[in-house]
Amino acid sequence: MTQSEKAEAFRALHAGEPFVIPNPWDAGSARMFEALGFKALATTSSGFAFTLGRPDGGVTLDEVVDHARVLDAATSLPVSVDLENGYGPAPEEAARAVSRAAEAGAAGGSIEDWDAESGLYELPHAVERVAAAVEAARALDVPFVLTARAENHIRGRDDLDDTIARLQAYERAGADVLYAPGLRNGDEVRAVCAAVSRPINVLAHPGLSMREIVDAGGQRVSVGGALTWVAVAAAAAAATEIRDSGDFSSLGARVPIDEWLG
Repeated sequence: MTQSEKAEAFRALHAGEPFVIPNPWDAGSARMFEALGFKALATTSSGFAFTLGRPDGGVTLDEVVDHARVLDAATSLPVSVDLENGYGPAPEEAARAVSRAAEAGAAGGSIEDWDAESGLYELPHAVERVAAAVEAARALDVPFVLTARAENHIRGRDDLDDTIARLQAYERAGADVLYAPGLRNGDEVRAVCAAVSRPINVLAHPGLSMREIVDAGGQRVSVGGALTWVAVAAAAAAATEIRDSGDFSSLGARVPIDEWLG
């Protein structure tokens, strides 16, 4: 598929049935998720940073662009890139991140309204950044699904009213998809979905089922870095058994590599 075809397929998913978009951390996991039947992929900033031996937020735009290029080449699926805050607080930096992601083959990307130095951006500034990202996306020669993120609930501001106000402002600024990671239950998802008209991405967690999300109006469900940590936890548990007791029984696990990578 061409980049345009991938991007059109990605946009169409948001107008169809609710779907799960898993978050691969490398080319192998991307190939695995494609083989398992998923229809689109989204990068994970924390999972990718881990592959480089760094904490979340410890990668550069150049590294993320290279990572996006690798994932795009690995599968036939559309890839949406976690662009964090755009790798700079200025609106033009958010716009540059979108353009760079598209150059790497991405079908979409997300921009959030928080950074480690400034914290949550004041709403007027956050809107300027989303508007600049939207403008950059619309200027591309290929479609690009721009997701705007309101970070309140994972950044210490448990204020659903403010989250909704932010998402409404990002919708007016032209974002294609809206995302407030950290919504805890179906009632919060329902309140967000009722307040806006754009598709809503919901971050999955063990206390929230797919049925609850769909019933509340959610359209797209991502898992963030969670599948990375599932894999890492399994490896750490096996390595701990080996270290402490010389027990190699966990090494008997088998996966259909030839099927996934064939």
